Amino acid sequence: MAKDKSFHDYVVYDILRDVPDITSRAMFGGWAVYKNKVIFAIIVDGELYFKVDDSNRIEFEEMESHPFVYTKHENKPITMSYWLVPEDIMENRERLFDLVDGSVAVSQKKKS
Repeated sequence: MAKDKSFHDYVVYDILRDVPDITSRAMFGGWAVYKNKVIFAIIVDGELYFKVDDSNRIEFEEMESHPFVYTKHENKPITMSYWLVPEDIMENRERLFDLVDGSVAVSQKKKS
């Protein structure tokens, strides 16, 4: 499937424009999104996913979100620790920025 550059641009240059130090890089079938050189989100198939662990999972469950799942060559589903950011949250900048901070914190824990 071709990458949806317009959705990437909407996320990085519109909804996250007020978050300092946001960058992105193409990877596999989508993009990795970084804050201060720490990956905290991925964009795949026109969807935005944030990094999640036990510290912020309940927030995503309460939003009725779900993790990103892809299929390996052997048709085995692989569940990643990135959860979908619902569309209504993407339009709520204050809530979205809180989730960015939480996901960056999760990624920083994993780096150390």
